[in-house]
Order: sequence, then structure tokens, then C-alpha cells
Amino acid sequence: MARPSKAPERRAELVAAARHTVVERGVLNLKLRDVADHAGMSPGSLLYYYPSLSDLLEDVQQEAVERFCVEREAAVAAEADPRARLRAMIGSGLPNGKNDELCVLLYELGTIARREPAYAARHIALYERQVRGYVGILEAGAATGIFDLTDDPVTIARNLVTLEDGYGLHLTQAVPPLDRSVAETAVLSYARVSTRCSLEDPA
Repeated sequence: MARPSKAPERRAELVAAARHTVVERGVLNLKLRDVADHAGMSPGSLLYYYPSLSDLLEDVQQEAVERFCVEREAAVAAEADPRARLRAMIGSGLPNGKNDELCVLLYELGTIARREPAYAARHIALYERQVRGYVGILEAGAATGIFDLTDDPVTIARNLVTLEDGYGLHLTQAVPPLDRSVAETAVLSYARVSTRCSLEDPA
């Protein structure tokens, strides 16, 4: 009886090693040897599982996008009221600071999306998935009369995601110009104005 292949397990280990290496070193000057060293193997052995560093980083990006979205969706699903769901969505979209591994990873890999269509496609999918999440919350709140939207749900949702991205980039800088609470307050302020709702739970 043939032994089961260890390739999937080994690839998962390499994705984890690449994830940590990108966060530590950044993606622009990353070399295959950097990841191989972190994984405790030779570059040649790494190439047995991934033909190139780009192929490996594609899996890193795919895993990071899925994990980020699933975590956001779980935070929202835990709430029933549209006001609480909107607050949870905003709270789950901002980095906790410059050491937020998942958000830093997504921003680092986002730089490749400027040049590589495959990375850009996953970056677009991430953006659109977040927009859909916001649209669902906004439409539910409007349908129940809790929200009185100042614009169409898609426009508001896109603005919210873009605000998160902008503040997130500042929060993950080596010296952040503001802290997370300030950023979250600013995004919530726009959400209150665009929904004409205080977003406070009903008494």
C-alpha cells in the first residue's frame, strides 16, 4: 500500500514560513532563499513543491484573503441587530496596529497587485467581498427602517472599505500617525452620517 503524500502538509508549512517571512522582511526584496531558510530547507527543496517564489506567494495571498474575510464574516454573524453588525464590520476591518500580522501581510502582497494580474484579481475579489458584506448590512438596516441611507448601499459600502484601507495603511506604518481608536471613530462617524443612525443599541 502506497504511503499518503506529504506534499499538502509540506506546502502548508511553506505557506506559513512565507507568511512570516513576508511580515518580517517585506515583499519587495524578498528572496526564495529567505523563505527556504525560515522553513529550514534548501532553495532547491522548496522548488520541488513550488516552481517559483511567485507561485508560493500566490498561495500565501489566497490563504490570507480567505482568513481575513472569514474572520470578518464571523464577527458580523455573531450580531443580530444591523447597528451592531455594522459596528462589528468596521471593528474587524481595521488593523490592531503595525504588528497586526494578517493586515500587514495583505498590504505587503497588495504591492505585487500593481504589477501582476493574478495578484490583482485576488485583491479585487477581497475588495468586492468586503463591499458585499457591507451592502448586506446596509440593505438589512434600511429594510427594517433602522437606517435611512444618504446614498445607494454600494456607494456607501465602497466608501467604508476605502476608508478602512486608507486608515489601515497609516496604522501599519513603522511610526503610525494615529492610533486605532482614532481611525475607528472616524470610520464610525462616516457610517453614522451615511445611515442617519447613531448606531447605538436600542434601549
